[in-house]
Amino acid sequence: MVPLTELWLAIIISAALVFVASSVIHMLLKYHQNEYKKLPDEAKLLEAMRTAGVARGTYAFPRAADYKDMSSPEMVEKYNHGPVGMITVMQNGPPAMGKYLTMWFIYCLAIGVFAAYLAGRTLSPGDEYLQVFRVVGTAAFLGYAGALAQDAIWMGRAWSATIKSMVDGMIYAFLTAGVFGWLWPQ
Repeated sequence: MVPLTELWLAIIISAALVFVASSVIHMLLKYHQNEYKKLPDEAKLLEAMRTAGVARGTYAFPRAADYKDMSSPEMVEKYNHGPVGMITVMQNGPPAMGKYLTMWFIYCLAIGVFAAYLAGRTLSPGDEYLQVFRVVGTAAFLGYAGALAQDAIWMGRAWSATIKSMVDGMIYAFLTAGVFGWLWPQ
């Protein structure tokens, strides 16, 4: 068993590496750039949303009052007529990139902590690099990518975008696992 306090350096370095890798992926490689489409007649739709008082939140449309109503002839007609979807409305104003990047780094640290906790409870000092890599990599992959498929299954997110994000998660997991394997206590 390895105490979490002996793994703090691996947690911080792996979080920093993942943070840098994600910046490279999103700012230089830009393969996520075309995942979001522009609304047709955006100005008209945005004005209609403002007029309707659409506030921050996640919306489904059309929206049945409860599960029983989903199969009513009226709701079936609304679903068939379309559009059917979900939309997330964020806080007004320019994206708060400083806040988002801070939250992302904290999330990277949290994944490092959980991966360290699992590895520290299942591995011993002096374990081989590859064994550390496997345990930490699996835990980190689950943290970075494990739940992404849910958005494709339930929220209609494109599988192509989901798979790209899962590949990102695999890269982040490999970086995390590599750092832990390298700094694993002897």
